[in-house]
Amino acid sequence: MKRRLVFGLVLLALVVNLAMGAKVYLNAAKPVADDDSIQANMELFNDAIQKIRNEYVDGKDLTYQQLVYSALRGTVGKLDPHSEFLDAESFQELQDDTEGQFGGLGLVVATKNGYVTVVSPMEDTPGFRAGIVAGDRIIKVEGKPVQGKELTDVVKNLRGEPGSTVTLTVQRPSTGAIKDYTLTRAIIQMAMVKDLNGKKEFPLLDNQIGYLQITQFGDKTGEELEAALDKLREQHLKGLIIDLRWNPGGLLDQAKAVCQKFLPSGGLIVSTEGRHVVEKYYAEGRGDELPGVPIVLLVNLGSASAAEIVTGCLQDRHRAVVLGEKTFGKGSVQTIFPLDDGSALKLTVAKYYTPSHKVIHQHGITPDIYVPVSDTEEAALIIKRAPGGIEALPDAERARVAALPDQQLDRAQEVLKGLILYQHLTSAPKPQKVAAK
Repeated sequence: MKRRLVFGLVLLALVVNLAMGAKVYLNAAKPVADDDSIQANMELFNDAIQKIRNEYVDGKDLTYQQLVYSALRGTVGKLDPHSEFLDAESFQELQDDTEGQFGGLGLVVATKNGYVTVVSPMEDTPGFRAGIVAGDRIIKVEGKPVQGKELTDVVKNLRGEPGSTVTLTVQRPSTGAIKDYTLTRAIIQMAMVKDLNGKKEFPLLDNQIGYLQITQFGDKTGEELEAALDKLREQHLKGLIIDLRWNPGGLLDQAKAVCQKFLPSGGLIVSTEGRHVVEKYYAEGRGDELPGVPIVLLVNLGSASAAEIVTGCLQDRHRAVVLGEKTFGKGSVQTIFPLDDGSALKLTVAKYYTPSHKVIHQHGITPDIYVPVSDTEEAALIIKRAPGGIEALPDAERARVAALPDQQLDRAQEVLKGLILYQHLTSAPKPQKVAAK
């Protein structure tokens, strides 16, 4: 009986002690859930950083800068796929990219659904010539998985000295196929506006239809487009196809320069809306340089950013018929905010809206006429557009690829033929009525 009583008292003492200890711990660590002040939460952050340094098993090997940088990457990385924290080295690389050339593969990539996804392979580059297409996922670089890594780190591994090689493992979601590509890095240079043959001659197609391809919106796109239009006007074109397929975008001012060549002066091109400011961009050119000439825009999943601005503008202003497949949906504005230690924040500060106030970001532009193509047709088209692509194929494969049609281009010509005929019929003088005697 005494023994049972002693055990009972000991058990009671342990329960009371545990409850008191838990109460003390809970009171000490009780979160201030409703306090959203910067002071309270910075104190929480500092406390957590200090505990990691003092208590984590390998905490002695960590610097405060490493911990803070990791926290910033995690914070900014949760915002959206296009915002990121740049350490001093990454920030300097970004500045170098905007000021000069670099060795790379010509693949424009973004994070989509958790994967490093190809937005578009740039024309005349190693990635394009290898047959990598928009929507492909890069799952490994040099045999190492990239899912979950920072996009800047992946891009850093893709770039390097011109002439050096890198091996990518690429998955095509539509088929599930996985393939390794060993590519040689090159200096990325490209013409911004080309004809159907990849040159700058711009001959007319059948029915006096002009064709031009805008590969990217670089600092000379507007100038190159003007030169192309001069050559087409000399040949008295009656319709125009503007090919924006696989165009990854580029500079906003060049998107504006392209739009205003087909709009009356003063017409709204695009607006950006952020938390603090709304900006509107209007046509400032000489007015429509092809008055009365119908236009068809070709787009696909590889059409992104500035290409989507042009597409949304000319579609909303009823200046062009959009044909092809839905565009990528990258319509946000990023601004770089340098920090005191040489690092920087790249933050999404606004989104693009078309003249009718349709948001581009994560929605893309839906074509007026939907014309899908199969993976086989798309791969063949990429080979045809690549310099020397057809010639590099074995004879049998060359004949097969050459025979595959470009259904979207063919359909665009049919649409323009109909529009040209309609214009002719509606503009013809009506016969005079003769009164009966």
